[in-house]
Amino acid sequence: MKIPRRRMLIRTAQAAAALALAAPSAVLSAERVKRRLRIGACEWSLGRDDPTCFDLARQIGLEGVQLSMGSLANHLWLRRPEVQRAYRSAAKRANLAISGLALAELNNIPLKNDPRAAVWLIDSIDVAVALGVKVILVAQFFHGDLKDDPAGIDRTVQVLQDVAPRAEKAGVILGLENYLSAEENLHILHRVGSPAVLVYYDVGNSTDKGYNIYDEIRLLKGKICEFHFKDDGFMLGQGRINFKLVHDAMNDIGFSGWVQIEAAAPLDLVKDYQADLAYLRRIFSYSSAS
Repeated sequence: MKIPRRRMLIRTAQAAAALALAAPSAVLSAERVKRRLRIGACEWSLGRDDPTCFDLARQIGLEGVQLSMGSLANHLWLRRPEVQRAYRSAAKRANLAISGLALAELNNIPLKNDPRAAVWLIDSIDVAVALGVKVILVAQFFHGDLKDDPAGIDRTVQVLQDVAPRAEKAGVILGLENYLSAEENLHILHRVGSPAVLVYYDVGNSTDKGYNIYDEIRLLKGKICEFHFKDDGFMLGQGRINFKLVHDAMNDIGFSGWVQIEAAAPLDLVKDYQADLAYLRRIFSYSSAS
């Protein structure tokens, strides 16, 4: 059935006007559809510290794996080109992404007081570029904990100020994951003064410290590069954290990007991770595009 050109133009104009006058909730829903949430998991929480982690991630139904740079024992082996090639090949075979990079060894060799850590942070930028990764998790727990350590924070800020220009040039984000509050992290970001240094927000760690994570997420709008999802050994949605409220807070700040499941698997790793993934897809109205 043909529609006269004049009538078609009128209908098009009417439709455009209706969209412009749409209720705020409808516009918000449209904006949320445009945002892309991708769900991966951490190599270490999958119990694999080699390229076979991608086979397991594919079996679970994840979109990617966040890799660890390695440990002191293996000399942070992802710095070696042959190891990078092995991981890239494994990811390609599994049709999955390398969803992130983490400097977990900074928990033992702290950025705040060990010169080796600063060298590794610089090296991690080159590794991220080689792997096509945009976010590097800068871990600050255990020996690297910054809570109530002003001298450690001062030294960390100095290192980040020195390294941040390299990250900016490489198009890489350094994500700080620690036990500090949102306000304390914002103070560090302000002092560093670089768009390449943001917060890597772990809802489980922050809940452990008694922070109101839903308010913190909103306070950190524009300053969160990625999320870790876990809840103190519980399956997601069965513990302390209300992930529906996390979902609302993430929507309010317009978050787009990777969420990495770092949850425990109390019974069966594959089945438990599949259950966590299915739960997040329901809560976030998300379906994989892969």
